[in-house]
Amino acid sequence: MTEDLRESGRRLLTLAEKAGAEEAEVFGLESRSIDVDLRRDRAEMASESLSRGLGLRAVVKGAVGFSSTSDLSKLEMVAESAIRAARARGPDQWWRSLPHPLMAGRAEGVRDPAIIGMGVEDCLDLAATLIDGAAASGGAEPVSGGVSAVCGREFVLNSNGLFLEEEGTVFTAYLETVAKGDDGTVATGYDFANSRSAIKDLSQLGRSACDLARRSVGGVRGEDGTVQVLLGPIAFADILENAFVPSVFADHVQKGRSSLAGRIGETIAGEDISIIDDGLLRGGMATSGFDGEGVPSQRTPLVEGGVLRAFLYDTYYAGREGGGATSTGNADRPGYAGIPRIGTTNLVLSSKSPADLLAEMERGYLVTGVIGAHTANPVSGDFSVEARNVFSVEDGVSSRPIRSLMLAGNVFDLLGSMEAGRDPRMVGSAVVPTVRAEMKVVGS
Repeated sequence: MTEDLRESGRRLLTLAEKAGAEEAEVFGLESRSIDVDLRRDRAEMASESLSRGLGLRAVVKGAVGFSSTSDLSKLEMVAESAIRAARARGPDQWWRSLPHPLMAGRAEGVRDPAIIGMGVEDCLDLAATLIDGAAASGGAEPVSGGVSAVCGREFVLNSNGLFLEEEGTVFTAYLETVAKGDDGTVATGYDFANSRSAIKDLSQLGRSACDLARRSVGGVRGEDGTVQVLLGPIAFADILENAFVPSVFADHVQKGRSSLAGRIGETIAGEDISIIDDGLLRGGMATSGFDGEGVPSQRTPLVEGGVLRAFLYDTYYAGREGGGATSTGNADRPGYAGIPRIGTTNLVLSSKSPADLLAEMERGYLVTGVIGAHTANPVSGDFSVEARNVFSVEDGVSSRPIRSLMLAGNVFDLLGSMEAGRDPRMVGSAVVPTVRAEMKVVGS
């Protein structure tokens, strides 16, 4: 990070205090992103972009005002804007304080020099391996895809003397494919990879996306009823993040938008199931030494042995709860232009007794992905989704493709009855395995 961004951050903090802030906080971010967009079997665009900016939170009588900029010549305007916003909101009786300095956690596996040294040509070469893998698979064609390499550095400083800084890298790639049957029917496939380290060859990703599309051609109608369903990691992560995760956010709990309010110590999942929010997971997509407010990241068990143990807090909602509650290091920033809100870090679901679920399944469905999980009710946990890339399972073997299925259920019922597999995968910042449970399905 260039020294002028740090110095500008310190100057902005001083300007906010001079303008009337009782407390102030500056978040700074500087990043470089190399992106390759694919259309069919060629690169449509390759670009390199730089971004940097500062976000200011200013506190006046407990009210928080926010302003941000990418123009470092307008710091006085930013300070004044944040102060005006705070005064316009009026006092907030629940505000306690911005965080005080604490030692940051040890974040490992989050910075790869290979990504920092990448250029546009390097990403184009990697995109070529993605296309080559798809071509070698045969039977399906790429529709769209992309490769992205990002490196960046961020810092948090506030008027309580806190200053923390960290550098990190992210590498992502994906491919969408299509396959056509002899009868003219079409099926699609998708796969992705994400890592904090560079991936040297993407050919396997290309083959996987094409294989999924090719295997999905010729789908037949699924049977209605209550059947055994295998939810692959991508499908399960989508349901978990939309139907379950909001219920452990302290703001939802305190505002009556969570069915888990007042249930700490109760059993909400199978006795083998544990769910941990791990901000220090080695190489995790959301791993960092500190959160968006400068609170040290930590490992927070949410569910242990099926029992609800904790909720996730930022500084504000910990102060609002009282009773000695403290931030769990879960203030999530969307960037320098957004305020921190409660969010997960790396959500890790595991079982004490994982099983080879496919091999042990006599009859049912394997669901690779779902559409519509965002419509889940985060209060009740109810969800209804369309399953995609579905296959029937007979005697431990996935075989016939199913055209489409509708799945309906409740995430807490799912957590209470499911079995977990031995194939954990990082899906975004969630690490989850395939799971098996009885579910209501409707063929379409």
